[in-house]
Amino acid sequence: MTAVIDHPDYFLLDADLSDADRALRDKVREFGRNSIEPIINDYWQRAEFPDVVLPGLRDLGIIGTFIQGYGCPGLSRHAAGLVAREMGRVDGSVNTFLGVHSNLGMGSIYMLGNEEQRQRWLPPLARLEKTGAFALTEPRHGSDSVSLETSARREGDTWIINGHKRWIGNGHAADVIVLYARDESDGEVKAFIVEKQNGAYPSGYVPTVITGKIGKRAINQADIVIENLRIPTENRLEHCESFAGVTRVLNATRGGASWEAVGHGMAAFEIAARYSLERDQFGSPIAGYQLVQEKLATMLSDLTSMQLMCTRMAELQERGELTTAMASLVKLTTSRKALEMCRTARDMLAGNGLLLDHHVARHLTDMEVVSTYEGTDSMQALIVGRDITGLSAFTRTSRR
Repeated sequence: MTAVIDHPDYFLLDADLSDADRALRDKVREFGRNSIEPIINDYWQRAEFPDVVLPGLRDLGIIGTFIQGYGCPGLSRHAAGLVAREMGRVDGSVNTFLGVHSNLGMGSIYMLGNEEQRQRWLPPLARLEKTGAFALTEPRHGSDSVSLETSARREGDTWIINGHKRWIGNGHAADVIVLYARDESDGEVKAFIVEKQNGAYPSGYVPTVITGKIGKRAINQADIVIENLRIPTENRLEHCESFAGVTRVLNATRGGASWEAVGHGMAAFEIAARYSLERDQFGSPIAGYQLVQEKLATMLSDLTSMQLMCTRMAELQERGELTTAMASLVKLTTSRKALEMCRTARDMLAGNGLLLDHHVARHLTDMEVVSTYEGTDSMQALIVGRDITGLSAFTRTSRR
């Protein structure tokens, strides 16, 4: 039982990892346990990002994940998933920072920028000399991001941007923000880079940290008011001419939340199983009671199904065969199962499960966030439903 608790990989999926991927997994896992876990509760409680971990994250060689060149590791989809899994297993806030910085922010520049733009921004971001953000979501447009209202108007060698962004991870502190806006002249979505100069944002970019969150408290999101923000034309990412550019980035980074959910599920199982062996009630460990064993077996079953789905998802991504609906099914399944696992683990720890010292409460509230971003469970279900029936529930009269 001890091996299962310490390494919950019941179907031995990690046994098929290459030596390089196994080394990557172990390196990230060790860093998480030694450098993040001992400090994260304090930062989480204060709602502050642990900047002290940035040098260590840089030295792991994982920044930029799937990007080839520019100081990035060019990881496979499976290897990138392992990074998200192991980070989620320790803390969701740090994993969200990595997803925003490495995948969405740097990924936008890599896929939508020209060569000069890639050379200009990607190397310092890969070295974490600068941090990045991805500004797409708006107060009125979350799941319906294609309807974004932030506008851009060209005047000579400058673009004038007006609008409002919300829930932008690291959007209050990043040095390089990829900001999406709709061109007033043709109605198409374009991407722009907002840069700090001498430690300050340009006039017209006003971020405010969103307070009062119950989950992922160690990574801050910003509400950003944009008023007559002037961006030079060389800061418009050349290869984004419509919302299709946004879709390219989202498709390329799809799956990160599912892998993170696996990590939270692994943590929940480990915490609950270990606690059940250590906690005595009525003269014996609670692990010996039928109710507890049934809960642990159900948790392990759910975790194993999540691991299998994510492994298959990575294989399909590498072959270019993963569809949007497939990815939605994985996100739907992993987020629901991981959230239920965290709730079960919290229940098994009873009052102790409410304390940050036992970590499970942090994983539980962080999973509430994972279940929301990259599309809520309900939205994922509608995407799968459209694939099943050929009928879209987003617009009642449309077919796919």
